[in-house]
Amino acid sequence: MKWVEVQIKTTTEAEELVTNIMYELGVTGLAIEDPKDVLAFQQSEEDWDYIDPELIKQDYEGVIIKAYFPEDENLLDKIELVRDNIERIPYNETGKSLGDVTLTEVYEKDWAEAWKKYYKPTKIGEKVVIKPTWEEYEKKEGEIIIELDPGMAFGTGTHETTIMCIEALESYVKNEYMVLDIGCGSGILSIAAAKLGAKKVIGVDLDQMSIKISNENIRLNKVEDSVEVRLGNLFDVVREKANIIVSNIIAEVIIDMIDHIDNYLYTGGIFIASGIILEKVDKVKDRLIENGLKVLEIKYMGEWALIVCTLE
Repeated sequence: MKWVEVQIKTTTEAEELVTNIMYELGVTGLAIEDPKDVLAFQQSEEDWDYIDPELIKQDYEGVIIKAYFPEDENLLDKIELVRDNIERIPYNETGKSLGDVTLTEVYEKDWAEAWKKYYKPTKIGEKVVIKPTWEEYEKKEGEIIIELDPGMAFGTGTHETTIMCIEALESYVKNEYMVLDIGCGSGILSIAAAKLGAKKVIGVDLDQMSIKISNENIRLNKVEDSVEVRLGNLFDVVREKANIIVSNIIAEVIIDMIDHIDNYLYTGGIFIASGIILEKVDKVKDRLIENGLKVLEIKYMGEWALIVCTLE
């Protein structure tokens, strides 16, 4: 299958705005290359396997954001919308464009093979290990292994927001629980919840490719009996209530969800919200409190935050 990689060179200050624009245009997965992240990795020798050598040599001072669009009949319209919003229309506050857009054709097989050598087994929390399907790993006592092939849906488990979500699921999932995973991506959080003991997990995503990859990973991990994924919007495809809702998306989507969260979460249930940049933490927290949720903890990792709360 052929894809088009849309690469946007922008500034650190405009990163959030550009990512929001891309999500609004229907992109469900972004790869973000930030030199600051590379510098942080360089402080630890054991993490070198995770770095593309090309990133180390990169002399661009801003941020590079990559999105992938399948080649279909709507592709040209999507590309024009990206160029309009990022390149052609000046941003009000500065009068300048948000960045430069370049396009590259990518075949799925080539794309997958190119990054596989940098994706290694990763221990998260006390017992969860994310293991790429092509890597060997000797399981240690008490560990829970999640086999993962992210495909074009992203969601490798190594991003700060995913790590914090898995750690929170370790703390709050109990046997017999029902869990909703909103924006399931590659299915990693749904699978983690099931392997941590949840009786039933429903993953929801707007992207057909995410549903396909999630189903493949669910079968790979042999949790088909407890995990189901649905294509569509939370409000349209879910009627059940859950003990835990986990959502690793972006602050704006989470804020929209909060007004309706009591329709999907039992009283006393846990809402785990991640994908929140530091500047939006107070905004999300205030909306949670306004809607009758009590904040239990706020965790930070890098430039990201996770909020755990309960419906009173």
